[in-house]
Amino acid sequence: MTDRPAPSADSAPVAPATPAVKPAQRRTMRRLVLIDGIAVLFLALIAAVVLAIDALLLLFACVLFAVLLYELSAILHRRFGWNRKLATVAVVLGLLLVIGLGGWAMAPQIAEQSGELAKQIPQSLQQLRKLVDSKPLLARLAAELPDPKQMMGSLQQFVPNAGLFFGGVLGAVGNVAIIVFVGIYFALSPRQYKQGIVKLVPQGKRERAVQVLDDIGDTLARWIVGKSLSMLIVGAATAGGLTLLGVPLGLILGIIAGLLDFIPYIGPILAGVPAVLIALSISPDLALYTVLLFLGIQTIEGYVLQPLVEARAVEMPPALTIVMQLVFGSLFDFAGIALATPLTAMLMVLIDKLYIEDILGDRSRDAAPSG
Repeated sequence: MTDRPAPSADSAPVAPATPAVKPAQRRTMRRLVLIDGIAVLFLALIAAVVLAIDALLLLFACVLFAVLLYELSAILHRRFGWNRKLATVAVVLGLLLVIGLGGWAMAPQIAEQSGELAKQIPQSLQQLRKLVDSKPLLARLAAELPDPKQMMGSLQQFVPNAGLFFGGVLGAVGNVAIIVFVGIYFALSPRQYKQGIVKLVPQGKRERAVQVLDDIGDTLARWIVGKSLSMLIVGAATAGGLTLLGVPLGLILGIIAGLLDFIPYIGPILAGVPAVLIALSISPDLALYTVLLFLGIQTIEGYVLQPLVEARAVEMPPALTIVMQLVFGSLFDFAGIALATPLTAMLMVLIDKLYIEDILGDRSRDAAPSG
């Protein structure tokens, strides 16, 4: 038996080598993974926003209240040189004192008129229906309308859903409490929260982010202060005018008109409907005078108060305001309608600063002479 020579290392079978991945292919794969990851994160962010939209709207309402407190405290700081936090505490205590004294003085009348208003509206709707039925042409048009009970039922179903986060009457109280307390915390230390937002931005863009946030804050501050003054004037003028005309429940109707004036164009219509219905239950002439009163107040607001507000904030065309109310209303219900104007003002600042100036490079308005 002959010995076979052992196979040498050179003659051992060699496995085929795995082809090396080229650098260009690696870069392409990394880009694909990065794009896919960004797309997933973007979809997750959209889903989180949609699911938490009520909480985000409530947070925005807190920011608006904080901006109001901060701007009022800034006035005290400039006039009297007070410490900013001390001025904020003084503003909060002043508002609580005014609201408390006003509520204590008018609470019995407001409670009585609120209960009477709940009884008057269905009766006024029934009288309106009888008046319409007496006119053949109007009766044909009104045949398609629901009866007063169905209209009141729809209104009662709408009101609980009008909240920002919680529903119902207790939910509305909870929303107000959250807005007040969170707004106070925001107003006491705004720099801390602004720095937290800026830290989420790359370091090279942080200075620009501070500028944009300051512009948004200034715009919202000018808008909310002007709008608050407009609401006070409209509420007082409505209550006084209705009382002079002899329309019942003038105080509560004026309060409703002042609160709903926060919503441009749509709010005054919603405030005028119950006043006109109650006046119509007394006489058609009184209803006509009530309509003229609301038209006069809104004309003065539209041509005097609103231009003053927009001159110091962001000028928004009426068509844009109404369209954004429809868009936000369809997406976020009544809360979207109520907050559509300040949200639009904020979006206009973001588009102006981040897109028109930074991306398109158009800074012509900054260079234009003022006046």
